Amino acid sequence: MKLIDINKSNGIAIITGASSGIGESFAIELAAMKHDITLVARRPDKLEQLAKDLREKYGINVNIIIADLSTEQGIEIVENYIKKTPNLDLLINCAGFGLRGDFHNLNKDQISQIIDVHVKSSTRFCRAAIPVMQDRGYGYIINVSSLAAFFPFKGSAIYVATKIYLVYLSKAIQKEVRKHNIKIQALCPGLTNTGFHYTEAFKDFDRSTVPKHLWMQPDVVAKKSLKALKNKKVVYIPGFKNKVIGVLTQIGNLFAP
Repeated sequence: MKLIDINKSNGIAIITGASSGIGESFAIELAAMKHDITLVARRPDKLEQLAKDLREKYGINVNIIIADLSTEQGIEIVENYIKKTPNLDLLINCAGFGLRGDFHNLNKDQISQIIDVHVKSSTRFCRAAIPVMQDRGYGYIINVSSLAAFFPFKGSAIYVATKIYLVYLSKAIQKEVRKHNIKIQALCPGLTNTGFHYTEAFKDFDRSTVPKHLWMQPDVVAKKSLKALKNKKVVYIPGFKNKVIGVLTQIGNLFAP
């Protein structure tokens, strides 16, 4: 598989979940590379401001798509845009949110929403992007999973399940598209300093109980992920400590009851 360096391509990147956190950091990093981008999120105010800032600072083309990926309408809007973007060379499925609570107590609508955002939209967007990238001769897809994908812990059954789905989806797709010069990455970041842990789902989470050295900044995660696109491995865990945690966890899972 021979890929064009993302720094030297003249295509467009589509980023979901681009209004904050890791998605926003991806947008900033790519803009700094002078890479044209399309930002997807459901909050128009934040998305429009980010697009304006990136255009003014980096002189690139920035498109925005306001879409709620927990709805079929929102997914179709982005899906159709992908199909009509012949110069697409990078898709980043970063939209997501947390959901905590004992499985049997979760609201059925919340369950449907997280599956739609994490699983349904990412799957549909990958499926839409691959033929476009095949015609282009190369491409990259980053599916943002989580280090939590390897932690089947109490209170996060649905969240963890959707994230491990993205890992195996990415692995399987890579086997199919390698011959077309398409690289798939399942990005599995650990604890990251974003608004994720300040949402209602984590209202009982005490950040002070986690050592500061275990937290990564979202811009570091984005930089490492883009750099790792040159690697052959599908699953990418940014940060040495996170890699150690991931390996130890997977070993532990082999012996878990």
